[in-house]
Amino acid sequence: MATISIRAPSISSSSSPPKRRLLTRLPAAFALLPTALIVLVVYIGCMLWTVRLSFTSSTLLPKLDWVGLAQYSRLFANDRFLISAENIVIFGALFISGCLILGFLLAVFIDQNVRGEGIFRTLFLYPYAMSFVVTGVAWQWFLNPGLGLQKLVRDMGFPSFTFDWIVNQDMAIYTIVIAGLWHGSGLTMAILLAGLRGIDNDLWKAARVDGVPTWRVYTSIILPLLRPMIVTATVLLTTGVVKLYDLVVAMTLGGPGIATEVPAKFVMDHLFERNNIALGTAAATIMLIAVVSVLAPWVYAKYIRQQGRQA
Repeated sequence: MATISIRAPSISSSSSPPKRRLLTRLPAAFALLPTALIVLVVYIGCMLWTVRLSFTSSTLLPKLDWVGLAQYSRLFANDRFLISAENIVIFGALFISGCLILGFLLAVFIDQNVRGEGIFRTLFLYPYAMSFVVTGVAWQWFLNPGLGLQKLVRDMGFPSFTFDWIVNQDMAIYTIVIAGLWHGSGLTMAILLAGLRGIDNDLWKAARVDGVPTWRVYTSIILPLLRPMIVTATVLLTTGVVKLYDLVVAMTLGGPGIATEVPAKFVMDHLFERNNIALGTAAATIMLIAVVSVLAPWVYAKYIRQQGRQA
C-alpha cells in the first residue's frame, strides 16, 4: 500500500511580521529623523550650552573656563534683575488671572446667542492677531499723556483729568498689564467659548427645573466642566508671560528708568548690548529653572500619574 507523505508548513515565516513592520516604519523614521536631530541639537543642545556658559566668565565671546556660581551671585545682587523678576511676577499674576476672568465673561456673553455674534467674535479675537510690537506701539500712543487719553479728555473740558501711568515709575508696569489683557483675552474667549458650546443643553434645562441660580450653575457645574480648556488657556498664557519682551520694548523700553524691566529684556540686553554673555546666560538659566519648576508638577499630574493609574 502506497503511503503519502505531507510536509508541514515551515514555521520560519513567523518571524517575518516583525520584519515587515520594521520595514514599513523605516520611511516614517527617516522622515522624522531631521526633526529629531533639530530637537536634540538646536533645543536641548543650545539649552545645555547656555547653562554651561553661565558658569564661565564669558564677555563678548564665549569662554570655556570655570568660575562656579560667581555669575549667579552677581545676578542675585543685581537690582535690575531683582526688579525684573518682581515685574514678571506682577505681570504674570495679573495677566493670567485677568485674561481668564475677562475671557470667560466674553465667552459667556457670546454664548447667549446675541445678534451679530460673528462680529463680536471677530472684534474680541482681532487683537490677538496683532503682534506684540503693534499692540505696544498702539497702547504707547493711547497712554501718552501728551497725545492719547489724557489729552483727549482734557480737550473735552476736563483739564484736571490725569492718566500718566506710562510715565509713572510706580504704575508703569500696570500699563503693560492693560495692553497684555487687551491682546490675550480674545484667545481665552475663543478657547472657553468652544468649551461652552460643547456643554449639553440638558444641564441648563435641569438647572432651571430645580430652580438653581444662573451664577451657581456657572460656578458649580460649568467651570468644572471647562477645566481642560482653562488649563490649556493657562499654559498658553504662561508661555506668553515667560517670553514677554517685545511688548515692553515697544511700549516703554523698560522705563521709566527700569520700572518695567523684565527678565527676557535683561537677558537680551546683556547678550547683545552689554557684551556680558555669562551674566545673560545665568539669567536665562534661572528663567529655564523657573519654567520647569512650574510646568513639571502639571506635566506629572496630567500625564505621568494618570498613566500610572490606568496601568
